[in-house]
Amino acid sequence: MGIILWLIIGGVIGWLASIIMRTDAQQGIFLNIIVGIVGAFLGGLIISGGSINNQPLNVTSFLVSLLGAVILLAIVNLVRRGRVR
Repeated sequence: MGIILWLIIGGVIGWLASIIMRTDAQQGIFLNIIVGIVGAFLGGLIISGGSINNQPLNVTSFLVSLLGAVILLAIVNLVRRGRVR
């Protein structure tokens, strides 16, 4: 059941991050899921010093995951285009 929740919540977080960074038209559901899961891991490393996946799902962990996904998309945009949108 845990992997299904990762996919669903990762997809939602990736989708919200792509809307914030205005890359939603360039990504599909698969990339949104990947961005959400990797962004949650990245946010956990930056903010709490460890993986956010070990913490229960609450508003704080959701926002940290969203912040990590936005940072990930900003890095990708910087590498691809040379600027952050």
